Amino acid sequence: MARLAGRRALFAVPVLFAVTFGVFAVAAASPFDPVKAYGGTAALGADQATLDRLRENLGADEPFAVRWWDWLTRAVAGDLGDSSVMRQPVAEVIGERLVWSTLLCAVAFAVAVLVGTLAGVLAARRPGSWFDRTVTSLAYSLEAAPVFWVALLAIWLFALQWDVLPAGGLTETASEQVSAGQVLSHVVLPAGVLAVSQLPWFILYVRQGVGDALAEDPVRGARARGLSERTVLLGHALRSGLLPVLTLVGSRVPELITGALLVESVFSWPGIAAATVEAATSVDFPLLAALTTLATVAVLAGNLLADLLYGLSDPRVKLSEL
Repeated sequence: MARLAGRRALFAVPVLFAVTFGVFAVAAASPFDPVKAYGGTAALGADQATLDRLRENLGADEPFAVRWWDWLTRAVAGDLGDSSVMRQPVAEVIGERLVWSTLLCAVAFAVAVLVGTLAGVLAARRPGSWFDRTVTSLAYSLEAAPVFWVALLAIWLFALQWDVLPAGGLTETASEQVSAGQVLSHVVLPAGVLAVSQLPWFILYVRQGVGDALAEDPVRGARARGLSERTVLLGHALRSGLLPVLTLVGSRVPELITGALLVESVFSWPGIAAATVEAATSVDFPLLAALTTLATVAVLAGNLLADLLYGLSDPRVKLSEL
């Protein structure tokens, strides 16, 4: 495991270099002016000399390669720079919002895995039954539904029509102190929508994997030996059928991050979505590069976790071969 993690860490270094360089290159080619975004309405009436001095102070007049290298050398030393749009250090911007984004993704992912595994196993147990047809049809329908559409539908139904859950935010009012009860009630709807967006993949993968395992000779042999259906299903078929799902864990991380950004925007969840949008539209190089690097690290870590889980779960696979 240590050797595998070490190889992946070495591979991640050039990937992060390329990703951050690409961020600075794309941001430099964008039509947005970071100086006007920093100055806001005051920049509309400012003369050219003032704008030039502000551009020089922000370093916006330097080539993007120079800005990228300057940010990279400081980031390696632990200094992520200052956000021009948030007017605070990038580390503080991420620290204040990352905990809420992590909470949202963790709850949604856990719900999707548990519900998807249960529904997939029950559907694979009796192929062609009314439950199998219903679950499969629902999974394909949800797979085609955009996450923002599901979010708006959930707000209309649960917040406006039934008035059982809050429509967004972290608290009822902006001045209200954050408490565990407030967070619990406000996270249900966005986490549920994000879980629904990830649910179809787990249902279909588990259904297919467990269905194939039930048709294998070892499972048939277990049934022939007189083992209970519960033991056959949970002790033999489920373990073999979940192996493809472990590889799905890492591959779903990019879509989970994208879905979280959309869900946070719709529900006004105080995560990193708002910071990402503002960083992109304001060409906030340090904040945009840090957020992109964070997302890349999450994707690489998800892939590593999937390989480790697969290697530990399947004795036929050696971690040295991954």
